[in-house]
Amino acid sequence: MEPDHLPEVRAIADRVHLNYPEDEVVFSERLELYPEGCFVLERPRDGLAGYIVSHPWHFNKPPALNVLVGAVPEPASTYYIHDIALLPEARGNGAASEVVLKLVRYAAKAGFPNLSLVAVSNSAKFWERHGFRTLDDADLNQKLASYDARANYMVLEPT
Repeated sequence: MEPDHLPEVRAIADRVHLNYPEDEVVFSERLELYPEGCFVLERPRDGLAGYIVSHPWHFNKPPALNVLVGAVPEPASTYYIHDIALLPEARGNGAASEVVLKLVRYAAKAGFPNLSLVAVSNSAKFWERHGFRTLDDADLNQKLASYDARANYMVLEPT
């Protein structure tokens, strides 16, 4: 991902995550703080079809939706997948699974003890297929209610 991709990234987010709006400045900050965790899926002639934003973070403490984080923590206790979004016409060809596998390999190689994310929009089954499991924590579940009632904090410990 490059800074000039941000307007398209925001447009994809607005289209894919209708109930989870985030300002472009959130994407811009994550890209600035941890560019090696930000990717786009480009389609020849058609522009962007999707993106992923990920970065080191604190285990069991996902950032709130649409909030600037200020800095990447050192040390970090998880590799956090902030967001993955694909336009409907880009789904079903394995692109999302491919990037998840790359992130898992990256996190393992970099020495992160786990990967974590907040699953929304009925995406938990997708993440479960990649080995993620829901972490049930009453305090955390209360915080996740700001996303929606079905949001799940999910974790994967790479092998």
